Amino acid sequence: MEPWLQAGKYATALMSDLPRHNGWTIAEHAGDRAPDRTQRLLNRAAWDSAAAMAVVRRFAVAGLGQATGGRRGLVVGAVDETGQVKQGEHTAGVKRHYLGCAGKVANGITTVHVAYVRERAGHALIAARQWIPREQADDPAKQQAMGLPADLVFRTKGQLAIDLFTEVFADGIRLDFACGDEVYGSCTQFREYLEERGQAYVLRVPSNFRLTLATGVRLSCKQAAARLLAEQRSWELRSAGTGTKGARWYAWAWLATTSPCHHLLIRRHLATGELAFHYCHVPAGQPLSLSRLIRAAGLRWPAEECFEFSKGCFGLDQSQVRLYTAIARHTVLAMAALAICAVTAAMLRRRTDTRAPAPARPDQPPPADPGLIPLTIPQTARLLTSRPPPSAARRWLTWRRRHQARSAWYHQRTRLARDAEIALVNP
Repeated sequence: MEPWLQAGKYATALMSDLPRHNGWTIAEHAGDRAPDRTQRLLNRAAWDSAAAMAVVRRFAVAGLGQATGGRRGLVVGAVDETGQVKQGEHTAGVKRHYLGCAGKVANGITTVHVAYVRERAGHALIAARQWIPREQADDPAKQQAMGLPADLVFRTKGQLAIDLFTEVFADGIRLDFACGDEVYGSCTQFREYLEERGQAYVLRVPSNFRLTLATGVRLSCKQAAARLLAEQRSWELRSAGTGTKGARWYAWAWLATTSPCHHLLIRRHLATGELAFHYCHVPAGQPLSLSRLIRAAGLRWPAEECFEFSKGCFGLDQSQVRLYTAIARHTVLAMAALAICAVTAAMLRRRTDTRAPAPARPDQPPPADPGLIPLTIPQTARLLTSRPPPSAARRWLTWRRRHQARSAWYHQRTRLARDAEIALVNP
């Protein structure tokens, strides 16, 4: 009972607006006299973090499914990794390597996650596994010092992705597509694993990724795109989905390969001309269209938003623990806090979204009342942890949502004008 109660206090503190979410601040928020209970929860208490993660996963999937209100949209499992800067050499998994959060090579740890993304509903993190460098996994002394399991073996990030999707599939979770960046698209073992399970995927691949086109010519992605750039009729202007600033328009093209189940999807940025390549697999008998592949490719970005919220609102990267088990437990509690707020925001979305219709032309005058944007995950967390929310806080929350709705409307109108200009240059 004591670990369960303490975990509830821990998750509540993670959802609060504490400036830092570490053992001391969490214990103070929970009303404890000292951080001993918080430290014991993460390091020594008897509870199964893997089983707790499965509970979070099932809760998030069921809640986001209920929030759709019966509307059918794509369901995507997006695999990605995130890092945390750490000092010293004693933290489990710490190593100098490139960290996206730092934008450079730095000392830190990396965890691979799977985000569950439900189109037009919401998204949450549902699986995670920390990446441990080979030199630590193979060294018994480091294993003991860092609290690594005795049976832990080195796994690449692609192999960790296989482990995570195995857990997701074992819970009976159905995905329309698996998505990931170049790290996972370049992993042959991961692609073969998904294909053996009959799982469709849209995975980013590097420009030097080679494939055999339907004509029998073997080319790299970059060479295939060079051929298409001379044929403007092969590109279609389509949106990759709606972001926080409106529709995200790109030029798209797709090429068939010698396998009827595999295609190359190419995305071109309208302003810069930057290219991105996606290797796609759709098993026979499943729906296949350019629109469906583009929608799946666009649903990979919510994984980044999950990391942004988890770090900025729920302290995913603010733990000060060093042992492997403690890191895993802090991670699953942060995922639980995110799932609670993500499901709540998704269920309230239709009731709290009162925005005026988006502009249809660049010269359209602004509406008299822009309305309110739907409650976001950070705003939901703020409401859940305020008992009850003070009137001043409610007024500020309403003001922010109306201001954000007005800003989004003006941004959409500006973007319509810019897209019209780009369309004239790139018909």
